[in-house]
Amino acid sequence: MARHLIRMLTILLLLGLQPVIASAQTAPETESVQAQQTIAEAVEALQKRIRGELEDAALAIADLKSKFGQAADTDAALADLKVEVDKVSGMVSASLDEIAARQALVTKRLEEIGAAPAEGVMEDAGIAADRKRLQEEKSQINAIVADGELLKAQALDLSGDIVDRRRTLFAETIFRHTELNGDLFGNAGDAAVETSRELQKTTGNALDFMWRFKSQGLFIALGATFVFAGVLLLVLRRFFAPLIHRDPEHPDPHYIHRLSVAFWSATVPTLACTFVIIFGLGFLYSFNVLRSDIFDIVRSIAWAAVGVFYVWKLAHGIVSPRKPQWRLVEVSDRGARRVIGYAVTLAIINGLTYVLSVINVALDGPLVLTVVESLIASIATGITLIMMSFLRPLASVEMNNAASAKFFRFLMLVVGLGLIATALSGYVGLAKFASSQIVVTGAILVTMYLGFLSGHAISQHNAFARTALGSSLKARRGFDEIRLDQFGLVGGLLTHVAVLLLGIPLIMLTWGFRGADISALFVQLFTEIRVGNINISLLGILVGVVLFFVGLFVTRWFQRWLDGNVMARSHVDVGVRNSVSTVLGYAGIVLAALLGISAAGFDLSSLALVAGALSLGIGFGLQTIVQNFVSGLILLVERPFKVGDWIVNGPVEGFVRRISVRATEIETFQNQSIIVPNSALINAAVGNWTLRNSVARSEIPVSVSYESDPKQVMDILLDLARGHPLVLTMPEPNVGFQAFGQYSMDFELRFHVADIFQGGPVRNDLRVAIIKRFREEGIEIPIPQRELNVRVTDEMPADALEKALAKEGLPGDVIRRVVERTEHSAPKHPRGRKVDLADDNDGSPYDGMHHALRDDDDADGGEDADETR
Repeated sequence: MARHLIRMLTILLLLGLQPVIASAQTAPETESVQAQQTIAEAVEALQKRIRGELEDAALAIADLKSKFGQAADTDAALADLKVEVDKVSGMVSASLDEIAARQALVTKRLEEIGAAPAEGVMEDAGIAADRKRLQEEKSQINAIVADGELLKAQALDLSGDIVDRRRTLFAETIFRHTELNGDLFGNAGDAAVETSRELQKTTGNALDFMWRFKSQGLFIALGATFVFAGVLLLVLRRFFAPLIHRDPEHPDPHYIHRLSVAFWSATVPTLACTFVIIFGLGFLYSFNVLRSDIFDIVRSIAWAAVGVFYVWKLAHGIVSPRKPQWRLVEVSDRGARRVIGYAVTLAIINGLTYVLSVINVALDGPLVLTVVESLIASIATGITLIMMSFLRPLASVEMNNAASAKFFRFLMLVVGLGLIATALSGYVGLAKFASSQIVVTGAILVTMYLGFLSGHAISQHNAFARTALGSSLKARRGFDEIRLDQFGLVGGLLTHVAVLLLGIPLIMLTWGFRGADISALFVQLFTEIRVGNINISLLGILVGVVLFFVGLFVTRWFQRWLDGNVMARSHVDVGVRNSVSTVLGYAGIVLAALLGISAAGFDLSSLALVAGALSLGIGFGLQTIVQNFVSGLILLVERPFKVGDWIVNGPVEGFVRRISVRATEIETFQNQSIIVPNSALINAAVGNWTLRNSVARSEIPVSVSYESDPKQVMDILLDLARGHPLVLTMPEPNVGFQAFGQYSMDFELRFHVADIFQGGPVRNDLRVAIIKRFREEGIEIPIPQRELNVRVTDEMPADALEKALAKEGLPGDVIRRVVERTEHSAPKHPRGRKVDLADDNDGSPYDGMHHALRDDDDADGGEDADETR
């Protein structure tokens, strides 16, 4: 009956659990289907978004092609157009990169599934469905990638066409030939009169309009500009005065100081004027005070004035006409003034030509007027250069007649004649371009050269400390020479970088590049440099380096905070604090390195090959390093010793000063630092005197003569040990009777001290007390003696006896006394003599006390024996 009841209950239980089991079996299948549906929806959304981006790019490229046909003759419009084309190309590349990641994943999954089986071979239905789905997805992705590559090629072709067209326009403008005849100059004269009238009319109307309707905005703009200029002037005097001031009382400034002042006295005031002009023009533009044509004219006049001012400051800084001790070039006073005059003349000619060209464009002046203006400017520049070639500005006749000076004058003469000849031959555009580059590019190159010289000079050893800024930092901040020298290195490097970043774009602007070209070039330089199939981003690398140092700084700060605020307040052991700090330091460095590498744009998965190569190298050449590294980790975790412990490792004994993952630094008692590899501390026996505590046992061996009472000696030693304040009572001191020696009874006093480092002083105190107490009690410390018998014959010469005695280790004075005594007593003993020598050469304080006893001395000869002692 019970058996049937159990059977019935089992059947009912199984029937009740059947739905649960069925649901459990179907749950994974349902979840798998849902996951596949989610993936399919995400892939479809990705493909749809990429197709939309590519369609937008196709429309943008078609629009840009239309614009290219309309603006084919305008260089500024073509430059802006190229920037837009490059932007579209970048968008297409980003979309292709995004879809390529999914394409690689699908390809990898298909390789894992494998090809379809042969006909007639059964295959799982799920695998077949996955293969079909992935193949369809791969086909769709391939179509998208093909469309994207086509659009990218179209964008690249359009960008190349724009570059070619701009190059053609530049060549046509430069090398365009103009017939020079009377009609040209007559038409130019008429155009000049008409343009001047138009300028007067336009200017008068603009001023009248400003006074009537824009006077309030004009006064606000001018007032704000003057306030900004005043604040900037105060800042210059407060912070930059040491860099640009030439002290007339200084008799002989250092070359570095002169070079620095020449460079900064030209750049800092010019930059200040540039900021003021930008600020003022910005206010005028914001309040809409000036019309667009008048605004362009005012802006050109302002920039021309800045150029002339800069050239004057630069020439003044190099030749310094009123302060000869500050000159960089040894010129005469008259030569300095003339050099500045010619340089400013060239700048005025170039600035005036620029202003006139802007006026012609603003007022729609005829082209003939621009041609004649360029012709006159080129001839004027050539004449100025020819006049400069006859200048002898140097301080002495020998310097003016030097080969380098003659070559420079000949070069200026050739360039001047070439400009005039080129202009008169009809190539006015080429002559105008060359004359402007001589002034503008020449000024920029001279400035860059001074900047490079300044950076190189500042970075020299102890050079920064001799500058005005270095002297100020030393006086106000108390920086030492090492810190100032480091500042000089950093300052020199930053000066070089600043000169390149400012000088190169300025030269590119003067040679026809547009701001859009320069910005695009710098963006590409800092964001994408392609080397083969690898893209390198200088900006990414810079960000990675910055993030690495930020992570390193955060790690060091956290180490100090954890050690000084958490573990120190918790009274954690010094060794534990050192181990935790070391592990945190290495972990922080690894994390900072990974963060920096990822931010720099390097794919960490691509480092698998490098890791494989490193593992192979580790297997062969880096075994010792890895072994020491692992041993260091074991030492930091197990902590068989810590910083400050007194350890013994073979012949090395001392205090642990530092534990790193590769080696441990041990400082010996002679203050010598020994670097021991960690593997040597793991694989060999290491003794640690202070592993658990500083309690240690010390021993003092004591020997007494056989006439002494052993019990008394033991009591005395115990009494002295117990009376010392640094000797522990638990464990209590004890004395061991060690042995019956050849000359003495040997004891050993054993005691414990709380601090092992106090063992030496305690032993010294007890030794002194033992000697003092033994003397008071009449206990003798025996002196070991040695008897030496030397038999001397009449045939033995004195030098042979001396050698024999020296061989036995006797001192020289004893040897001389023995030889003299032997020779003195020779007549009494013709057959031979026996000499007994007693030596206590045992390392005791009584070393060197020797005596010789002759065997023929009788009782009456004691006096002679004493003489030989």
